[in-house]
Amino acid sequence: MQRNRDGTSRKVTVIGAGIVGVCSANYLLKQGFEVEVIDPALPGSEDQCSYGNAGGICPGSCLPNSMPGVWKNVPKWLMDPEGPLYVRLAYLPHALPWLLRFLAASRKSRVEEISAAMRALHRYTFECYEPLMKEAGCEELLQKRGQLFVYESADGPGKSNYGLDLRRAHGVRVDILDADEIRQLEPALASIFKSAVYLPEQGQCPNPGRLVRKLAENAARQGARFLQARVKDFELNGRELTAVVLEGGQRRPVDQAVLAAGAWSAALARKLGNRIPFETERGYHVMVKGADTGLRIQTISADRKFVASPMEEGLRIAGNVEFSGLRSPPNMVRADTLLKQARPMFRTFKEGEVKRWMGHRPGTPDSIPVIDRAKRARNVVYAFGHGHQGLIGGSVTGKLVAELAAGLPATVDLSPFSADRF
Repeated sequence: MQRNRDGTSRKVTVIGAGIVGVCSANYLLKQGFEVEVIDPALPGSEDQCSYGNAGGICPGSCLPNSMPGVWKNVPKWLMDPEGPLYVRLAYLPHALPWLLRFLAASRKSRVEEISAAMRALHRYTFECYEPLMKEAGCEELLQKRGQLFVYESADGPGKSNYGLDLRRAHGVRVDILDADEIRQLEPALASIFKSAVYLPEQGQCPNPGRLVRKLAENAARQGARFLQARVKDFELNGRELTAVVLEGGQRRPVDQAVLAAGAWSAALARKLGNRIPFETERGYHVMVKGADTGLRIQTISADRKFVASPMEEGLRIAGNVEFSGLRSPPNMVRADTLLKQARPMFRTFKEGEVKRWMGHRPGTPDSIPVIDRAKRARNVVYAFGHGHQGLIGGSVTGKLVAELAAGLPATVDLSPFSADRF
């Protein structure tokens, strides 16, 4: 068997074919590895979290979900049936430890550490996506139009000064707009918005599902094998993973592995010695096919915490967080709420067919992923827990995975992403 200079194998099994998994597969192939990818869902299909992403590809994304003062808003959100955060009562005892860690991560000192780690990971997102998209023939799926946060009051950005200063400290360009400047930049928006924050150096993808599918097809052309199956268990010999066991009992020998199974990763990581605080942050979207709003730029309602994204199929409205676990059925009232809140956002909103979707965001309480080696199996690389940032961090994480597998120095300092940080 061919091996790297440090003795690691030239064959890698990737568990998960979402955006992180397919980016990892492509970068592993660039390092000369033989690659197999295992996932029960087809790459880019509606069964994957990556499919329903709001589409932001933002190198300047460096603000965690848990910011100073967030604890003041949580009770209000929980009491509001249309609010951005919802916990099913029966699930609250399970979610509470995670939520307490989430609140603990809002300390200023911790927020600044997390922000620096997010910026370090995301700043290379364009650089790492562009060669993959060129090879896959889908360069049109990266649009650099910026990102717009709109407020219904004239002093909206002033309430976010701490976050704006963090962005500026990390070299992110921030423009503050008044009502007239909003109209000049994005005339599709209604006059209810009185101020805005515009991040001109950010990007968006108009079809995340197609991006995952095209990157998977590119990997397959380069020799990667895709197996539609679910990994259920592991076989270990000492501190080495020797095989994965699929549902149904089939055994697949493994030399090296990457665990990038999204919201299903934490349960598998426990079998490899790491108990990581983890929740599925269930997210909803509505796709209004053929919606004629005229929107060009991905726009976030800073007051109501949802995203409106122009997509190839129409307008996607995404957002809110629900804690109900992996098995509870979707509550599509949450999706309908997004549509209700978005209608007043536009000067014109000609609705077409409405499609509702729910997916499982893989969330750590500190908003950054785990990129590390497994405790009990040093030939396993973790690459999961990106939460709301999977599309942004997917390409860079894929490159880091390949560097770890090849025994090369990592492009990014990985200490903030340790599995033992909790």
